Amino acid sequence: MPKRIVPLTDVQVRNAKPKEKDYKLPDGFGLYLLVSKTGGKLWRFNYIFDNKPNQLSFGSYPEITLSEARQRREDARKLLAHGISPGDARKAEKQSQTQQSETFEAIALEWYNRQVSVWATTHAATVISRLKRDVFPHVGARPVAELKATDMLQVFRKIEAREKFETAHRVKSICGQVFRYAVATGRAERDCTADLRGTLTPVISKHHAALTDPKDVAPFLRAIDDYDGSFIVKCAMKLSALVFQRPGEIRWAEWSEFNVETGEWNVPIERMKLKKRLKESRKGEKHLVPLSHQTIEILKDLHEVTGYGKFLFPSLTTSLKPISDNTINQAIRRMGYDKEEMTAHGFRAMARTILEEHLSVKPEIIEHQLAHTVKDALGRAYNRTTHLSARKLMMQQWADYLDELKTVAKVIPIKREMA
Repeated sequence: MPKRIVPLTDVQVRNAKPKEKDYKLPDGFGLYLLVSKTGGKLWRFNYIFDNKPNQLSFGSYPEITLSEARQRREDARKLLAHGISPGDARKAEKQSQTQQSETFEAIALEWYNRQVSVWATTHAATVISRLKRDVFPHVGARPVAELKATDMLQVFRKIEAREKFETAHRVKSICGQVFRYAVATGRAERDCTADLRGTLTPVISKHHAALTDPKDVAPFLRAIDDYDGSFIVKCAMKLSALVFQRPGEIRWAEWSEFNVETGEWNVPIERMKLKKRLKESRKGEKHLVPLSHQTIEILKDLHEVTGYGKFLFPSLTTSLKPISDNTINQAIRRMGYDKEEMTAHGFRAMARTILEEHLSVKPEIIEHQLAHTVKDALGRAYNRTTHLSARKLMMQQWADYLDELKTVAKVIPIKREMA
């Protein structure tokens, strides 16, 4: 008759001390606690399968408690009762987990989480959206090492079928980065998207459409003055022409950022188009935009309409958020200009081109006002006060030029004070 084993207690397990040699504290039905001479406490389970002795490790105490070790023992005994080796079942589970961790989706998300901290928020949102919409449904569950160029080409062809040719190229670029990450981490042999060079429909790179000839700008400015839509949107277009900041910076502008007494708009660095790492390093800084007399007059008129709220250009449906990112573009279309002629972002190119080519303003002054990342002769990055006096003069001359441009048919010359 086999010797009856008295089950362990929590106190026995907790108080077990190391001895000169390793020793066992049995709990019954194959489970025991192995106490090593170095002080470790390890759960072990002995069993017979196919007439051969086997052993499983259930982890260490106190990470695995006595009750948890017993539950693992019972799970293993159930498998044995059904003719299944607990050891083989564990190996199969580990293999399945490994395969799941090496799918394209798992590796893509791992790569994304490592990159997202240095990306701009909008870029990060675009990348994950494209992966979830265009890639994961088709190849996300497949092991990355098994994917071939033909598999990925089918993914990109589905995007092209929606006539999203540029998106197809961008998704291919994202997938290429995921594959290269998989190669670097030892889970793929190579980037198979490299074999697809020249297979996607070519895309001709385009800049944001803009009116850059003064003869074309004049009637456009008059069309803004005659705009019969929302007064708020009309002011947004006028301000876009005068200060030529990015559309997002315009529509998210807040009254608290403006000082009409000093003629300044201080745009928070967090709202500007900069890499996340650069934003963090310059957190709290502002981009200073000098305001012309004409701009201040527009702000005073607009303040009577929207000055009660947070935003200069609140949404037509709620004052809690600004106009949408497409509002100005829609207004431009309503004025009769299509997307190949002029866009909300085109106000920047319009000012950049005319200021340099027709008004002879030094490029570095314009670039600083556009808030592009530029450096001085010593390699120092742009700061908010660089060329400030010259920028104030430029902004007033620009506003005066636009006023004159609207009133005459010919191109108006201007004094070359900025040369």
